[in-house]
Amino acid sequence: MRGAESTRGLFLVLGGRVTELLQQLGDVALLSGRTFYQAVRPPYELRALVQQMDHVGVKSISICGIAAVFTGLVLALQTSYGLARFGAKAYVGIVVSLSMVRELGPVLTALLVGGRVGSGITAELGAMKVTEQIDAMRALGANYIKKLVVPRVVSTMLVLPLLTVLADALGILGGMVISRYEFHVDSHLYLSTIWRNLRLADLLSGLGKTVVFGFLIGIVGCYNGLEVSGGTEGIGRATTATVVTSAILILISDFFLTKLFWWLEMLA
Repeated sequence: MRGAESTRGLFLVLGGRVTELLQQLGDVALLSGRTFYQAVRPPYELRALVQQMDHVGVKSISICGIAAVFTGLVLALQTSYGLARFGAKAYVGIVVSLSMVRELGPVLTALLVGGRVGSGITAELGAMKVTEQIDAMRALGANYIKKLVVPRVVSTMLVLPLLTVLADALGILGGMVISRYEFHVDSHLYLSTIWRNLRLADLLSGLGKTVVFGFLIGIVGCYNGLEVSGGTEGIGRATTATVVTSAILILISDFFLTKLFWWLEMLA
């Protein structure tokens, strides 16, 4: 009897967790649909959009740039050691550039921006929720989705590709520096191998991912911020959940987006 009761309790707990997860997915899908609808419907909150682009993009340049430079340095260092065994150090440029453009640049930038911006969005909206500012906007008839959610989601989707381009360029340049001064690979040879072998499809596949990553960061941050409860402790829990959830979603979606872009390239 005790075994049957414990099994029943386990199934009840699992069922409750699954039900809660499905409810959250439905709420996120509903918020996403309302966000897209309000984004294409006039009037447009251009001032709020520009302010959010400055907050998301300009203030994230330093952290993304530093991470990209040292990623390129380490990638070139490891790649050169491996290629030196086969006498192929001249090809370090194309290996570094493909790795940065297709994978490391988009993913690392999204993870850093998700940790910095996503948590900030959640904390900001969570503070407004706790202090009942969002309820006041509803009472006054203001569209809080258009004024609060749309600028944050759209700005993240627009800025993240630009940050990724910067990260790709800095990572490739960092690889060139370590290849030149550590392994004596001529800079002209390094750049020429990239110019001859790197395709536009490689760049577009990486940038295409960042648009989806930006949407995930923005919508998860806004959803957790709007669902905050429990005062300041609730804000802390929500910001932690945003960082963890956005990172997991970025890594999971990266796999499926990579498969999708490879499939599209094969069809083309």
